[in-house]
Amino acid sequence: MEFEVSDSKIWVKVEFEVSDSEMWVKMEFELLNKVFVHYTGWLLDGTKFDSSRDRKDKFTFDLGKGQVIKAWDIAVATMKNGEICQIICKPEYAYGSSGSPPKIPPNATLAFEVELFEFKGEDLSEDEDGGIIRRIRVKGEGYSKPNDGAVVEIHLEGYCEDRMFDQRDLRFEIGEGESHNIPPGLEKALQQMEKGEECVMFNL
Repeated sequence: MEFEVSDSKIWVKVEFEVSDSEMWVKMEFELLNKVFVHYTGWLLDGTKFDSSRDRKDKFTFDLGKGQVIKAWDIAVATMKNGEICQIICKPEYAYGSSGSPPKIPPNATLAFEVELFEFKGEDLSEDEDGGIIRRIRVKGEGYSKPNDGAVVEIHLEGYCEDRMFDQRDLRFEIGEGESHNIPPGLEKALQQMEKGEECVMFNL
């Protein structure tokens, strides 16, 4: 098995910048959630160096806490339950100049196949029925959150089954999102965010 590496990048994101007189909040991808995966890792020459499948034991870790290589924290955060993906990561997103002896040499580009079985995000729905799930990438700071009447400025990119269906820049007051065709779940989520927090919302 051999792999090709490209410098091209594919970005899929939901991003919000929220402001009132003293607060800015940004929503991007999701982390800081417990995930359960199977994975296999190869060097680019096809040498397999690790596999949870061979051990018949799913691998569990918390996204966003530095428990895995940087590429995993970024890529697994974008996955859906049941998805299987290939991740190719350059050394700066893997083990860098030190490698991980004896199996991974210095400055190695790595390839992984990862299957996501489960993630545990935060349920923001009133009935806790899984209708609004928040997955946090970077935890915010402080205690201020936008409430009714706070002015928010939003750059919105919405996706459904990997297809972008919405991309807008908006400014509105919390409570008036419906008049701008903002899904109620997203507006509700904005009111739960802290300064500096980064996350993605799943409206089910």
